[in-house]
Formats: sequence, structure tokens, C-alpha cells
Amino acid sequence: MKKVTILALHNTIATTVIGPMDVFFQTGKIWNYIQDRKPESRFQVDIVTVDGRSAKCINGFLIPASRSIYDVGDTDLILISCIYDVEKMLKYGKELVSFLRRKYDQGVDIASVCTASFLLAETGLLDGKTATTHWGFADQFRKMYPKVRLKPDRLITDEEDLFCSGALNSGIDLAMYLVEKYYGHEIAVQTSKTLIHDLGRHSQSPYTVFQFQKKHNDNRIIEAQQWIEQNYTREINMNRIAGEHGMSRRTFERRFKKATGDTPLVYLQRIRVEAAKRHLESEQIAFDEISYKVGYDNSNFFRGLFKKHTGLLPTEYQKKFLKI
Repeated sequence: MKKVTILALHNTIATTVIGPMDVFFQTGKIWNYIQDRKPESRFQVDIVTVDGRSAKCINGFLIPASRSIYDVGDTDLILISCIYDVEKMLKYGKELVSFLRRKYDQGVDIASVCTASFLLAETGLLDGKTATTHWGFADQFRKMYPKVRLKPDRLITDEEDLFCSGALNSGIDLAMYLVEKYYGHEIAVQTSKTLIHDLGRHSQSPYTVFQFQKKHNDNRIIEAQQWIEQNYTREINMNRIAGEHGMSRRTFERRFKKATGDTPLVYLQRIRVEAAKRHLESEQIAFDEISYKVGYDNSNFFRGLFKKHTGLLPTEYQKKFLKI
């Protein structure tokens, strides 16, 4: 039986504690019950907090803890619930960082749900390794932890003994992933069927909203960004934009990429994809017409760009998000 310790943080979101706990707790039980077999527990699950008191969630809900982090003995996995206030948690979380490093050195696997990846990255254990986090916090994560290879399009990352997952509900996906990792595909399939939860979700790209990356101090680039955002439906000449903002094309592209993380062309593409997403979410019109509305004459080319940035074809995206 695998021992799982769920670290419930102050002001966490209850789903990121209760969801994984329920997946681990019922693995081997409900399926066996339905199949008229003797239930077989696969995981022993404990919830812990820093001081052993109940964790107060952001909605006021209290989650009881069985012990404090100082009383955690042998365990196979520590799963960290999400962080609501990242900066505050890291400011007062030095003892948590020490706890995680100590347990990792003892051979314990560590997994983070959503923004808990910040706490895991704070330990330094993710340096030079792949990680993911909630797509809305990706820019902040990159600035704080440049040594980590962040992949915000991924729902789950696996570094053999360090695991990260994306936004809130991905905690259940992560728990399902770990069921399969520890006990194999057959047990994972049984668990997914009892929960009616799809196995194999791998991307948060369809849910990602472009954030326009203006948290920098290059005012000329901000002006260029605003101009592109207001004129994306037109034919865009990057040489002209660079000149109008007092730069050569080469200097413009270099400064734009440094400030935003994207080249001007990719920035324009992402703006157009966001516009297309809004059309697909609100109206049933041909994608050829949507392509033209957002600035592309070649709908096949834009269809490829759309899939690159969202992970879905336009028809798949519309099926998922259109209000009928």
C-alpha cells in the first residue's frame, strides 16, 4: 500500500485537497465493490498542515489535519495543494521549503497541484527540470524561476520523482496519473470508470487565455502592443510599426521578444487566435468567415495556427465551448 501525504496549505482551494484524496482513497474499493469483490485499499492517505491544525480554505471551509509536517514519518508521496496568495506563502513558507527538501532527500516523491509549483520550485529541486503551473501564472513563474523549464501548455509534467499539474481540477488528473504510475494501466482504467473521469488529458492549452504580457517597463513596446491589438484585423507591416516607434526591424523584434516573451509576429498570431476563439464561443459561422474577420485570407493556414496555440481544431474548440 502506497502512503500519500497531502499537504493542505492555508487559504488553499478545497478541491485541490479533497479531489486527489478521494481518487487515492477509493482506488481499489468502489470498482471491487461493483464487481462483487473484496475491496482492496491501494493508498493510505493523510492530510497534514504546517502546525497540525485544520486548514482553512479560501472559502472558509475547514479541512481537518491528522498531524503537522513535523510529525510526518515514512511516506511515498507528498502532494501539495494549491497556493492562493503565492507571494505571501513564499514569504512565510521557509519551513515548508525545508520540509520538502528533507523529505525529497529521504526518497519521497513530491507532486504539486496548480500554483503549488511555486513552492516546489522554491526548493530548487525543479532547477533544470520540466514543470507546469496554472496558465494564468506562467509569466510570474518564469520571472521568479528562470532555471525551470516551464511548459504551461502541459496539464501534467513528470520528472520521475517530481510531478506538477496545471489548474485546479488538474489535481484529479494528477492523482489519476499517479494511480497509473504506481499501480499500472488496468487499475487506472478501473478507477477512471468508477469516477467517470477521462484518462489521458494532457493539455491546458484549450483553456488558456492570452494575457497580453504588459508587465514590463518598455513604454515603446507597450505602445506597439496596443497598436497591434487595436489593428489586428488589418494587414500588419512590422517594418512600418518598428519605424513608427523609432526602431529598426531588428531592434524592434529584439526588444519586443525581451519585453513580452514573444516575437511581434507570434504576438499578432495569438491576438488573432483569441479573437477567433471569441467568435467560435458565441456564434455558428464558417471558419473561413472567422479567418477573414481576424485578418487572414488563407483559412487553412490560420486553422493550423489555431490548433498550434489551442491544441484543438476550430470545430473541436467550438464543440467544447459554444453555448447552444
